[in-house]
Amino acid sequence: MSSTKKNNQWYFGMKAHIGVQSRGKPLVHSIVATTAKEHDSVKTYDLLHGEEEAVFGDKAYDDQALKQSCRQQGIFYGITNKAKSKHPLSNKQKKRNKQFSSVRASVEHPFQVIKCIWNYRKVRYRGLKKNTGQLNILFALSNLFMIRKQLMSIPIHV
Repeated sequence: MSSTKKNNQWYFGMKAHIGVQSRGKPLVHSIVATTAKEHDSVKTYDLLHGEEEAVFGDKAYDDQALKQSCRQQGIFYGITNKAKSKHPLSNKQKKRNKQFSSVRASVEHPFQVIKCIWNYRKVRYRGLKKNTGQLNILFALSNLFMIRKQLMSIPIHV
């Protein structure tokens, strides 16, 4: 784990990046944990499972190579546009980004479950490997929590 500085504020720890299905319940299908100073776009390819029909994400995951690859494979590229320096977003780009915000918001639901409902605010262990293992278990349990009503409605035959 490491420290990084953002807007004169120091942060120590790790980041959890998750891949979530865009249709239906927001179930987590991939998890990648990185140090605090590693940029989000480095782990974009690790979050993809290979059978995507669409790729969504915030502007931190924007990558021209991924955009071209998605277009060649017929995958919808829904990562929000990022403004370049001295070139603000056009109204069309702002409208496009706003349309994708509801899809991207579903990524926050598993985090809401583990942070707010289960009170997972700070990492417990020292080291990225142990904390990644704990995150895998927490997000697997959050998947079960998300579909608990469907699981309860399945009849059990003994």
